[in-house]
Amino acid sequence: MAREKKKLAGPPPPAPWMSTFSDLMNLLLCFFVLLFSMSTVDAEKFQEMAASFISSFSILPNGGSAVGDGLLISNGVSQLNELSEYFSNMGLSDEGEQMKTMQEMMDAIEREELEKSEEMAKELENVLSENDMLSDIEIDFTSQYVELRLNGTILFGSGKADIRGEAVAFMNKLGDILKEYENCLIEVVGHTDNVPISNSKFANNTELSCFRAISVVEYLQNEKDIPAINLQPSGRGEYVPIASNDTPEGRAQNRRVEIKIHRTLE
Repeated sequence: MAREKKKLAGPPPPAPWMSTFSDLMNLLLCFFVLLFSMSTVDAEKFQEMAASFISSFSILPNGGSAVGDGLLISNGVSQLNELSEYFSNMGLSDEGEQMKTMQEMMDAIEREELEKSEEMAKELENVLSENDMLSDIEIDFTSQYVELRLNGTILFGSGKADIRGEAVAFMNKLGDILKEYENCLIEVVGHTDNVPISNSKFANNTELSCFRAISVVEYLQNEKDIPAINLQPSGRGEYVPIASNDTPEGRAQNRRVEIKIHRTLE
């Protein structure tokens, strides 16, 4: 005859959800106590809140917990209102004011950075004027960098990426100017119009624009000893036009090289 299994004595174990719920309530209690411990606490209000927690929860010996007579639900709104008032007194609850203050700070930083870029742009404008180069270079700036915009025909022949011989003197003067900013990141970006390229050397306009940017970077690196780590070439092809490609004048504006001098962080 098979033996009967011996029945275990004692009450059945608590449901698994009770332990999880108990841990959650304990964590919430610790969280609010910690918030109050980091500030100047009104003793009377603290006692009221502690009494509210005690009346709302009864911690059982086996680690479970129970909600007492719906007090948590009935008192929940008033407790949240008290917490809202408390954080409001600390200046932490008005989200709109916080966002407004943060936006004002960001705007102030943006204006300061823009002013610094404007100063750099004026310096470059003076130097370019002294070298009679302003007619060939446009200057623009943002809060992050100052941009020198060159017409592509100054440096390159149609469909080519090698710097023209007659442009070497121009690049030499420009390189001397950029040498003064060799500790900044100097980004060289090539652009083209939307006319498809028709030679076997470059597959498309994007490739052509990349090689033109590389040619300028190599000149600055090899002839002016600007550190390679501070030079960054890239090509955007026909995809960032600044004028309409429907006219010869517009296409001429789009065939350009942009040199962006990113200001160093202070």
